[in-house]
Amino acid sequence: MSKIKITQIRSSIKKSQKQKATLIALGLRGIGKSVEKEVNDQIQGMVDKVSHLVKVEEV
Repeated sequence: MSKIKITQIRSSIKKSQKQKATLIALGLRGIGKSVEKEVNDQIQGMVDKVSHLVKVEEV
């Protein structure tokens, strides 16, 4: 499996409760915070739902 680095680049203020929960589930708790995750269907789906709030890079 490959890994991706997910960085939050936009605020979750004024976003839906589902989008806020998705960011927390990914481990992102603020702008500029980053996490590295293994790519699988669940992670890819979460990233797709909040793609306008995060930046994704391959590691």
